[in-house]
Amino acid sequence: MSAPRLNHLKLYLQRLGFDSAPPATLETLRQLQWRHTGVFPFENLATIAGAPVLIDLPSIEQKILLGGRGGYCYELNHLFFALLLELGFDARAISGRVVMNQPEGSWTARTHRLSLVTIEGQRYITDVGFGGMVPTAPLLLDTEAEQATLHESYRLEQQADGYMLRANVAGEWRPMYLFDLQRQEDIDYAVGNWYVSTHPDSPFTQRLMLARTGDGWRKTLNNGSFAIHRMGAESERREVTEVDELIDVLQREFGLDVGDLPRIRQALARVIAPVTA
Repeated sequence: MSAPRLNHLKLYLQRLGFDSAPPATLETLRQLQWRHTGVFPFENLATIAGAPVLIDLPSIEQKILLGGRGGYCYELNHLFFALLLELGFDARAISGRVVMNQPEGSWTARTHRLSLVTIEGQRYITDVGFGGMVPTAPLLLDTEAEQATLHESYRLEQQADGYMLRANVAGEWRPMYLFDLQRQEDIDYAVGNWYVSTHPDSPFTQRLMLARTGDGWRKTLNNGSFAIHRMGAESERREVTEVDELIDVLQREFGLDVGDLPRIRQALARVIAPVTA
């Protein structure tokens, strides 16, 4: 079965700073991943507003490339995977279990999408949809050595059931997610996306989460708590307590067009309610 084709490849490349299709090289992959996490923010506005999250490729293109929005892993990494295939990369869609902020040894649901890319016989994982701790560079799979990115350092540990991704956060190697190399198809992601976007226990239905990267910084928003994390410096934090101010943060700090989302003001009012209570 042939993979779906992008309808807006030229626009997608232009948003990432390319006038034409770049070669399928490791340096291109590095540039694509770094730029993608800065241009297209991680966000879950739809799930906190109770709107459906459609993860077929045309719907994702409409939302992210044409609609001025971002998305989460099932959207961002699907779009990115389609781009890699269009550019001629040897890529496979895989999935993982998020264990960030969970006790060591936790075994969570398979709800994260990422990609495996092979370049000149070397295997890498690439991920543009992991929120506030998204790696900003592809990571070599077959080594347990520390790997630097333009933000935190990461390392991969091989385990009996696959691999663990860890990030060096404030000098501590914290677990991010577990994954294996089993190929995933659309139906696998449909199941995971249904859980993530609709289950009452899913964090994506409970709180607003946004993230974006830049040169030496990460921006995050968790409900009404906005932060700029600068590499090697103290984080700057402030609480947002008004809906209009929160919309301004979404637009100015994350570059989002939120005007087309039904019930957006009501949803934003709910997520900052604990701040104003």
